[in-house]
Amino acid sequence: MSGIGEGVTDVMVGDRVFGVPDYIGYQTAGASDYAVLEVWIPALEGLDLTQAATLPMAVETATRSIDLLGLTSGQTLMVNGGGTMTGFAAVQIALMRGAKVIASAGETYAARLRELGAKVTPYGDGMVERVRALAGGAPDFALHTALVKGVLPDLIKIVDGDPRRVMSFSDFDEGGLGVRTTGREKGVVHRYDVLGRYAQLAAEGRFTIPIAGTFALEDWREALDLSNNQRARGKLVLLLDRVT
Repeated sequence: MSGIGEGVTDVMVGDRVFGVPDYIGYQTAGASDYAVLEVWIPALEGLDLTQAATLPMAVETATRSIDLLGLTSGQTLMVNGGGTMTGFAAVQIALMRGAKVIASAGETYAARLRELGAKVTPYGDGMVERVRALAGGAPDFALHTALVKGVLPDLIKIVDGDPRRVMSFSDFDEGGLGVRTTGREKGVVHRYDVLGRYAQLAAEGRFTIPIAGTFALEDWREALDLSNNQRARGKLVLLLDRVT
């Protein structure tokens, strides 16, 4: 069998892999001892399976969004929600591509985002002015990753009033502002091809998704409640006894 991704080699039965379940419905998932994978990637030497489990959704969504924006080296990206896990991934991916990054974030991950090389500002009143001051003008693009509604007008102001320079996958612009969205469009092309590259970087300690907590499989409801209450502050991972 073959996996998918840049530099992915063949895998054999019994090899350690991670990947994306073969969903019955769009964005449908569950907690189980076993899963049939639609996409699978070798878990490389040095890559813990707990780390590996954090990668697919965050890396794929961040890559797809940044590519659709058309971000290139030297440009500036504002990530609204740098403390979300997809936002945290987007900050790293954009920086690796040679872009400048400004992220809005709370105190939980503000210091870590600065260590990565991003400029960080708090959420809330005055964010438009703070971001533009940090950027020395209008950033080239804004990416909305936070599960917060009502901020799209501010993101449009941040990029000089051009809604096509704003990408969102957390607020689908039901007000008709003209912001670009991804995730629900017909024929969406998922970027699972990049998972091998970021698995390698994670194994080398050069890419990471923060983990807020791990739970035994039988404690899945506790993890779900924490996630639904938006108090996770990082990825929540269910563990199987046999994971090594």
